[in-house]
Amino acid sequence: MTHRTVHEWGRVAVGGDGFTRGQADALLAAARAHPFGGTDGTDILCDHHRHLRARQMVGVIAARGASLEILPKVDPATPDDVPSTVRGRLMHMLNVALGLDISTGEAAAMSHRADSLLDLFITLFADRLLAEVRHGLPRQYQSFDEDLRALRGRLDPVRQFTVHAVRPDRLACRFDALSVDIPLMQIMKACVLFVSRHTRSMATQRKLAELRFLLDEVRTVRPGALPWKQVRIDRSSRRWNALLELARLLLGQRWQETHAASHEPEGISLLFPMNELFEAYVAAQLRRALADSGLDVVTQGGLRYCLGPWREGEDTVGTSFSTRPDILVRRGSEVEIILDTKWKNLTNGVSQADVYQMMAYARIYRSPRLVLLYPAVPGANGRKVEMHGLADGRERLEIATVAIEASEAELREELRRLVIARTPA
Repeated sequence: MTHRTVHEWGRVAVGGDGFTRGQADALLAAARAHPFGGTDGTDILCDHHRHLRARQMVGVIAARGASLEILPKVDPATPDDVPSTVRGRLMHMLNVALGLDISTGEAAAMSHRADSLLDLFITLFADRLLAEVRHGLPRQYQSFDEDLRALRGRLDPVRQFTVHAVRPDRLACRFDALSVDIPLMQIMKACVLFVSRHTRSMATQRKLAELRFLLDEVRTVRPGALPWKQVRIDRSSRRWNALLELARLLLGQRWQETHAASHEPEGISLLFPMNELFEAYVAAQLRRALADSGLDVVTQGGLRYCLGPWREGEDTVGTSFSTRPDILVRRGSEVEIILDTKWKNLTNGVSQADVYQMMAYARIYRSPRLVLLYPAVPGANGRKVEMHGLADGRERLEIATVAIEASEAELREELRRLVIARTPA
């Protein structure tokens, strides 16, 4: 299989040392079939005949004989970072946004060993699952109906006097017993079988083979029929929560589709829209930063409407053109700050459409403070904040950046200082 790595908006050659034309066409077909690809797949990849250009989607897209890893990039004016460094940064964002419970050291070490983001996730899943399974499989009581020579549990009279009417040596028993064949482990086994076909690491393959042996008592359920809604995580099984989130990710139940439910996949397309990932990452860090402040952080909330029927002398009640700000910071029912995250390079300037959007939010939500938040260029010194007033009003619009490569403590302090500021009078 041919594997290549590129950054957002970067390009990879078709022909020569790049993909063959057939491999490029297969990748383009995978992009068209993916839910994030738009109507023609160009939200993921664009075909320029001699090269493919990546768009604002990161992760791995795979097809027959080829896979392409797309890594995030903020500053196009500087040379590309070392892939392992960028991969580690992306892994950290995914860890925080999705609650995967990966330590900083673990993510950094694995990002240097893995050949791609997909290998990184599969290796992480195999390592963690093997460690948990070696400690013992979780069990739950389940009901069984079996025909035995001696009575176990209670007799099923209906089955006994119909099916076994002429077989007095068989007893129709109904009993409860502890079993490892539970919904959680069925999901784990399905994920092991699925990723076994897609990892390139021999060490990881050996771990997955051991897991297949250890999970032999668990039924094999196809990915499209897995009992996700039947899984219950309680205090005794809380340690399995991160593994469940990893399985959701790899089996296409979160952020992306692997197409496993409809047909045998050629490869895993593990893709993440950077705009949404950046928003989720900032929101998760902001919640932690404001945990003791009395402020609530709400994502994709609000849902107030822009327009409604006009009646002279009355306030208009909105009924159409709903709005959904990225992040609302509220104290009780009052919206104090609206943050809109933008995965863009701020050196290119602020979009006029973004400013218009924030002006609409100020009016509809009556918020005194608005923030357009961008990622800082890696290596830049200090955070940048510009303050502007809205014409004929007292609302304040701030243009700010946040350093995603900073330590978690520094990042949360940065976000806290940004939010805990004097509200304009």
